[in-house]
Amino acid sequence: LFRPGPLQSGMVDNFIRRKHGEEEISYPDAEYQHESLKSILEPTYGIILYQEQVMQIAQVLPGYTLGGADLLRRAMGKKQPEEMAKQRSVFKEGAVNNQVDGDLSMKIFDLVEKFAGYGFNKSHSAAYGVVAYHTAWLKAHYPSEFMAAVLTSEMHDTDTIVYLIDDCRSLGLRIAPPSVEASEFAVRRQDT
Repeated sequence: LFRPGPLQSGMVDNFIRRKHGEEEISYPDAEYQHESLKSILEPTYGIILYQEQVMQIAQVLPGYTLGGADLLRRAMGKKQPEEMAKQRSVFKEGAVNNQVDGDLSMKIFDLVEKFAGYGFNKSHSAAYGVVAYHTAWLKAHYPSEFMAAVLTSEMHDTDTIVYLIDDCRSLGLRIAPPSVEASEFAVRRQDT
C-alpha cells in the first residue's frame, strides 16, 4: 500500500480504518456491493489491492475466463482507452448474463478499474515484505553498519544523504565529516 497511487487515492486510509473497525467493510464499496465478491475481498478488508483480485472479480461477476481476466488486468494496468471501452461492454454483458444488475456491474467495473491502476501482484508484495522485514531487522540490530552501507550506496544523491544523516542522528549515531586523511573510500581506475 505504501506507493504513490494508493497513498494519493486514500485507499491506505480506508484500509487502516476498516482493519481497526472504524469504517464499515464493504465488498467493494458501501454503495456498490455484491455478495459474490466477499470471499475475494475479505482478506483485504474489502479493498481491491492485488492484481489477482481484479482477475477473480472478472471471473466471478461477468464470467471471464482466466485468460480473459488477465487481458482485462493488463488493459486496466496500462490504461488503454480503446481496450477498456471494449472490456467495459464485455464485462457488463457477462454480468447481466450471470444475473447481475447491469448498472451495478458498471459501478463495480469503475471501482475495479480505479484500483487496478494501483494493483500489485500478490507474490511481489510478499517478496517486498520479506525484504522490508530483513532491512528493518538489520537497521534495528546493526544500526551503524546498516546506515554506513545505505550512506555508501546513496553517496551520489545529496538530497537522500541529507535525509539519511538526519536518520543517523535520530538513531544516536555520530557522522564524521569527510576527511582526506581518514577516508577509506577510493575510486579505482583501470588504466587502458
